[in-house]
Amino acid sequence: MPVRKRFGQHFLHDPGIIGRIINAVAPEPGQRIVEVGPGRGALTWGLLERAKHMDTIEIDRDLAQSLLADRRAHGGLKVHVENVLDTDFARLRGDGEPLRIVGNLPYNISTPLMFRLLDQRQAIADMHFMLQKEVVERMAAQAGGKEYGRLTVMLAAYAEVDDLFDVGPGAFHPRPKVWSAIVRLRPSLQPRFEIGSDKVLRAVVSAAFSHRRKTLRNGLKGLLSAADIEGCGIDSGVRPETLAPAQFGLLAARHHRNLAAPGAQSP
Repeated sequence: MPVRKRFGQHFLHDPGIIGRIINAVAPEPGQRIVEVGPGRGALTWGLLERAKHMDTIEIDRDLAQSLLADRRAHGGLKVHVENVLDTDFARLRGDGEPLRIVGNLPYNISTPLMFRLLDQRQAIADMHFMLQKEVVERMAAQAGGKEYGRLTVMLAAYAEVDDLFDVGPGAFHPRPKVWSAIVRLRPSLQPRFEIGSDKVLRAVVSAAFSHRRKTLRNGLKGLLSAADIEGCGIDSGVRPETLAPAQFGLLAARHHRNLAAPGAQSP
């Protein structure tokens, strides 16, 4: 079956890596496994063997039909032919157990999909994704490093992020130009630290990291004063990459309170 470049397809074929991913997910019978972008089924059959029943979401109709035609699919595999960015995961869960999401994600949808899933986290138990290594490094970065930034902080507000292991280009066909990595996200129903609101946190984090070399007092000018920043116990003269995610939460909560004060104007 030909590779569809428009879908960013790179098919996993290394048995050792496939087994390692399935062991990391560790599906059990009765759990609600949902695989995003199953492709040719490299992970599908191992996941299905353990879970007994599972859903897959595949945008490529030819690949979807090929999966359904495989004898291993009979009675246990349900294929949804749709764009995963349009999937209603709450509806997919229904009254059942929270979903466990697994997928090898193309670069062009990875970030929007993760945030869409976090918006529907009430329906989700955990997520295991294969992504470009550089994206996973940004997701799981520690404060102070060059990989640390907006993505790190925004994910940290609602999920624990674990960088599990790397996957080399040779595990795929066609061979990609970059390394990949497996990451686990465990969402929290409530924010993991004070944030004020999603909208306000996004505004503060975006402003701070849009000019990484600026100090907080300069990068957040128009949102928070130096006194506001210092009132959160944070030095207004430091750069944004030195702050832990929870400290950004404190700044967002302060901005949220300022907006709610009598006479304040919405941004």
